[in-house]
Amino acid sequence: MKDAVNQFPAHLYRTMHQEKTDVPSLVEAQRFIDGLVNFMFPVREDGNISLVQMQARWERLQEHFCTLVRPVAAAAGRSAEEISDLFFGSVPAIHKDLMSDAKAFATFDPAAGSPMEVILAYPSFYAITIYRLSHLLSDMGVPLLPRIISEHAHSKTGIDIHPGARIGKCFYIDHGTGVVIGETTIIGDNVKIYQGVTLGALYVAENMKNTKRHPTIEDNVIVYSGSTILGGETVIGHDTIVGGNVWLTESVPPNSIVLYHKGEIKVREQRK
Repeated sequence: MKDAVNQFPAHLYRTMHQEKTDVPSLVEAQRFIDGLVNFMFPVREDGNISLVQMQARWERLQEHFCTLVRPVAAAAGRSAEEISDLFFGSVPAIHKDLMSDAKAFATFDPAAGSPMEVILAYPSFYAITIYRLSHLLSDMGVPLLPRIISEHAHSKTGIDIHPGARIGKCFYIDHGTGVVIGETTIIGDNVKIYQGVTLGALYVAENMKNTKRHPTIEDNVIVYSGSTILGGETVIGHDTIVGGNVWLTESVPPNSIVLYHKGEIKVREQRK
């Protein structure tokens, strides 16, 4: 028995070399993305860092990323250096969008004292930050790494945002635990959702892989806690309020209020 146990490392070694192992390191991916987030928001780690130190850290992050992405670069049709240049060249624009997100949090949540408090203490803002970075990689065609990064945020926050989803500006998630946003979801600008909201598919099948399976949420929509909105053809029109614990599989016109009342879903137009 002991001999068999001691042979297990050799078995794993052989298996590792027989199977395709050109994948990014899970541990290094997590270390990189948290390092990048802390760089983008220095107050999270060291608000007294000097410009020289920041420039050196920026260069180290790029070197780290090249090493991380190299195993999957060929599958993305670019060199690791090209992917790195594209990714880091887009980080300033993502930072600008994230600052708009943080301001939206501070505007909509009376418990938030300032955008800085949001950046430091709100797990839902962290989840949105990781989403925006992983979505960039997904749009660039980088395989596997976006999911590794997004699942890192999922494990830390309880918020599951697929990197393929498309989310507009000034996005706000209140509390956030149990939020699920599927791969083909489209969310407009100034959208607010609360804990336990699911934006999902009506059903899952292999032949739906390249189809729109998840809903579209237009601008200025609020979706309150516990609501479930399903289906690729489901569109929630702009300026709509979806109340708590609502189950929707059909589209709703703009400027609506959707409520669950006495066992039924009620849709009515908002008063002007």
